[in-house]
This record gives sequence, C-alpha cells and structure tokens, in this order.
Amino acid sequence: MERVFPELQISLSKIYDNCLQTVTRCQLKGINVCGVVKGCSGLFEVANTLSRAGVAQLGTSKIEHAYMCKNKGIMTPFLLLRVPGLSEIPDVVQLFEYSLESEMTTIEAIENECSKTRTHHKVIMMIDLGDLREGYWNKNELISDCIKIDRDCNYVKLAGIGVNLGCYGAIKPTVEKMDELVSIARAIESKVGYRLEIISGGATTSFPLVHNNSMPKGINHLRIGDNILLSRGLQTNWKIKDMDYLDMTAFLIRAEIVEIKVKPSYPQGDFAFNAYGKLPQYEDIGKRKRALIALGNADVGDVNSLVPVNENIRVVGGSSDYMIVDVTNCKKDFQVGEVVEFFPRYVNMLSMTASQNVKVVYV
Repeated sequence: MERVFPELQISLSKIYDNCLQTVTRCQLKGINVCGVVKGCSGLFEVANTLSRAGVAQLGTSKIEHAYMCKNKGIMTPFLLLRVPGLSEIPDVVQLFEYSLESEMTTIEAIENECSKTRTHHKVIMMIDLGDLREGYWNKNELISDCIKIDRDCNYVKLAGIGVNLGCYGAIKPTVEKMDELVSIARAIESKVGYRLEIISGGATTSFPLVHNNSMPKGINHLRIGDNILLSRGLQTNWKIKDMDYLDMTAFLIRAEIVEIKVKPSYPQGDFAFNAYGKLPQYEDIGKRKRALIALGNADVGDVNSLVPVNENIRVVGGSSDYMIVDVTNCKKDFQVGEVVEFFPRYVNMLSMTASQNVKVVYV
C-alpha cells in the first residue's frame, strides 16, 4: 500500500546550503562541525548530504543510525552523542569512531572491547558547567580521569573534552562558559603533555557565539543539527538577527483536511482529563470555522508545535490522530480533501522521520 499523506517533504539542496554556510562560518573561526542527524532519525539521504557539505563527523544518539548509514557506504566518522550503556559497548566500538563519555567504568569496558580486535576508539570527556545533564561536576575528577586514560589505556584515546548546554537545563552558552571550558582543557593538556584534538563547545545553542563573532579562541568543535536542518529555533525562539543565510523551509509537512465545520470554540459539557492525562484550558471566542486534519500527535509528537505556512491559520490543538486548526480568518475557502502545509519544529521532525505512518519525499 502506497501512503500519500501525511507527507514530509525534505529539500536536500536547502540542507546542503545550510550545512555549507554553517561549516564555512565555523571553519573561519577554527571550529570543526559535527553534523548531528539524530533529529531526522539518521536518514541516510540527509546524513550523506551533511557529509558532502564537509562536516568533520556525523553525530547521533542512536546506534541504529550509524549502522544504517555505514552499511550504505558513508565513510565520515561517527560520534555517539550520549554516554553508552555497558550492554552497547560492542556496537559502539564497531560503529563509532568517537563517543561522549563521563564514567571510567564505561571507558574501561570500551578499552576491554577494543583490545579484542585491536581497534582504537576516541573519547570526548564531558564536563557539566551547569545544565545538569551528562558530565563531571568536579573538574579535578575530570582532569584525574583524563590522566588515567592517557596513562593506562592502549586502545581508548583521549580526543578531548566537551560540554552540553541548553538541552536539559536550558542554560545559555556564554563567553564565560566557553572560557571556563578552554581553561579546563588547558589544565588537562598541561598534565598529559599534548594538545587535545577536540574542545567541543556544545550544540546549536552555541552557534550564536560564532554568528556574532564572540566565540573564544580554543573552542574548535561544535555539534550542530537543528540549526542546519530546520534553522528555525535560533531565528524565531532566540530572536537571533541577520541569520537569514540559513533557510528555514528545508522540511515541509503536508496533510489532508477530512472535515470542515463551524463549531463553538469552547467545549460543551463537564470537563475530565483528556487522553494524555491533562486538563486542557480553552478560551471562548465564539463560533469558528474549524478544519480537522488527518495528522496527530502520534505522527508529529505535538501538533501545537507546528507552524502553518498560511499565516492566517491558527493551530487549536489535537489528539493522537487529528489536528484541529482555525481557518476562519483565511481568504481561501478550504474544502475537504485539500492539503494544508506546516513547517515543523524539532519535536515534529524527530517524530515524523521515525514514524512508519509518514511518507518521506525528497525534493
């Protein structure tokens, strides 16, 4: 059965241009880019596009993504963007050239696995500078463990150190945070006696420091996905100006209208919890013309995150299978069977590219 809708259109040419713009700007600052493909579920066509545009590594948190891409011939090194479980170590050693690490127990397991096949694996040791996700909280413990890796490991190689900011605690990457990271890296270098290959200053949320020419010297690596693929978060949520060299329209969601009705805007009857265990809040703005779209949270993660291409469409909400939009203010007289288009945010891209119920089309 050939599915038609919902459909996710992906422009590989726009992604290529976004990646090239990002890589070029970073390289001018002495920064290599790890092109992160976890947000698009490691799609081979996207990963291959980033590889062609010059990323230093491809990054993902899913072992399956690296397996799929390498089986299809991608030669760019892969970086595992999370600390692996001990049960995953054989696959990590086989499929990833780099990984983010924060536990000596895990590193010892990687060393043991590498010794079986005499292969090498590079680690980026993570320091927690306030976002409270992965990483050492005590920098002296980090320095001590880096020394242990350099001294005691034959197959695990200390590639460098890194930080995550913005993903959990929403802590903003700043010049001061980056300076602190570089300072810790220099302390490690003084102990091991060589320059670290990688000082990784974070992800997409660190790119504004490159954009506004304030990234401190010493940061030589960033892990960027969202700003290449969607390019929307920094420009819309963060209100970063003069970033229109990045195209926000590389991903487009298309879905069918299955019902058009004029209905009250406020539900009628006694309220209870919805299917997600929440008690929604509604505003009574009278009767409105509403379109029911065959696209739901099961497909896109959260329909409320979608951005209508038609600016007069207002997203009202949805359920697992439906999306409700208000089309009262639209000049177009929408009919059942017509297609409505949306730009996704990160949560939508993540869900749609992983769903078997969404048709992916490359344009």
